[in-house]
Amino acid sequence: MVEYAKQLLSLIEIPILLVHGDRVNFANEAAKSLLGGHIEGQDIRIALRDPEALKLIKSPEGGRAKISGLSVRGSVWEMVCSPLADNNRLISLQDQSIQVSVARAHADFVANASHELRTPLTAILGYVETLSDPKAGEDASTRQRFLDIIKREATRMQSLVSDLMSLSRIEAIRHEAPSDQIEMVSLCREVIGERPREVEVNFVTNADHAYVTGDHAQLAQVVRNLVDNAEKYGGSDKGTKVQLEASERGWLTLAITDHGEGIAPEHLPRLTERFYRADTGRSRAAGGTGLGLAIVKHIVERHRGRFDISSRQGEGTTATIMLPQDKSD
Repeated sequence: MVEYAKQLLSLIEIPILLVHGDRVNFANEAAKSLLGGHIEGQDIRIALRDPEALKLIKSPEGGRAKISGLSVRGSVWEMVCSPLADNNRLISLQDQSIQVSVARAHADFVANASHELRTPLTAILGYVETLSDPKAGEDASTRQRFLDIIKREATRMQSLVSDLMSLSRIEAIRHEAPSDQIEMVSLCREVIGERPREVEVNFVTNADHAYVTGDHAQLAQVVRNLVDNAEKYGGSDKGTKVQLEASERGWLTLAITDHGEGIAPEHLPRLTERFYRADTGRSRAAGGTGLGLAIVKHIVERHRGRFDISSRQGEGTTATIMLPQDKSD
């Protein structure tokens, strides 16, 4: 009967331990993978090394406990200890790292969004209150200066709300693969054509037509966001280069390059995080919301593509997207 029970426990995909006293009598493959193949016969106190978990194992009623760092640093596991006959314990371990990470990210997102909205809102309320004072409100130059600030901060809030809504919509359908056939050469020309005439955008492509399976509005938003970034941080006098290249290997590469100051290496891995800014003051002064690259990343992932940012300080930055080509035609 005991061997049969062990065979059943071996089929369970989460780590399972049978403990008698302080000794591990049985570990299924998932437990051996997590804690090491030598776990059977080992003292449970050496295997877990968590005071709360070990205290729970010793208690007659069993229960649940959280264990941190059991697999890797920062991981969170839930241990369930169930008392059995003859001083035996059945211990199961469930990885809660993703749920905890998502909950933490959600809390951070709400806190960051609230902070980003509160800053311009506080400025608007402060200047409106100042304008309500007859001494300030009746002076034409002061009034106009304050109204310009209010307009700028309100526009910033509008952009932030727009990006938040856009990100929310993208996340809601991120698991739904797009199905339309999109011609990327004309899409790039369309987006570049939206730019003011005084802004120089050099478009280069090796194809007359290049197709991907995608969502036209989202792909246009990707190009628009990256060109906007290049113009904001690249220096308007040097222009922006947009290069679209179709390869024989079935990939379509879109690279947007600026000739600005560049980005320090330590910032590059975090640029697609929500609200992350390499230069907070400069980004806000340029009207950035801190969500543009996060939006790009989510859209590219939905299109089964790849997104990378490379930069050399003093030379500029290149944002590169690779999308699988649609060669059905």
